[in-house]
Amino acid sequence: MIATIVLAAGASTRMGRQKLTLPMADGRPIVRVSVEQVLAAGLDDAVVVLGREAEAVAEALRGLPVRTVLNPRYAEGQSTSLRVGLDALRAGTDAALVALGDQPLPDPDVIRRLVAAFRTTGRPIAAPVYLDGRGNPVLFAAEVFEELRAVTGDRGARDVIARDPARVAEVRVDAPMPADIDTPEDYRTARGGARPDA
Repeated sequence: MIATIVLAAGASTRMGRQKLTLPMADGRPIVRVSVEQVLAAGLDDAVVVLGREAEAVAEALRGLPVRTVLNPRYAEGQSTSLRVGLDALRAGTDAALVALGDQPLPDPDVIRRLVAAFRTTGRPIAAPVYLDGRGNPVLFAAEVFEELRAVTGDRGARDVIARDPARVAEVRVDAPMPADIDTPEDYRTARGGARPDA
């Protein structure tokens, strides 16, 4: 069983307000677009980790086949959300794809290629390498979960990935990596130039 953990608990400090519920150009909230793209890859289970304004973010996901869990310590950084997501996985989960709630356009085909690389290479980590470098989302086998749980502070799994390049299956993607939406300028760009309050 391969699950996904979508990290959607950030404090949105650079945006100055809860960014995940802001609408994209088609009216869907940022977090809903992110999660729908991940769900389109057809994984077996989906957990979304919530933090700031959890009820509003959960409402943005209404009707989607996901389980939401709350990280009460989200202000301490991304590592705390990763642990909460891992703890929420179903027993017997073989691997988990870690995706970002503020990255609204992960390509479902890239996710399917990560799963294929994981299954065919036997390596415990599968990561996409875009034209501008290694990015997200990343797939981790269950054997790596304890290393992920040991990460601290406001950091994700970068150090775990870098620890042993030989155990990483790289999936080359002939496109730039999907952009995070962290600032008002990022949001304007993602919306095609629309004002953040539009």
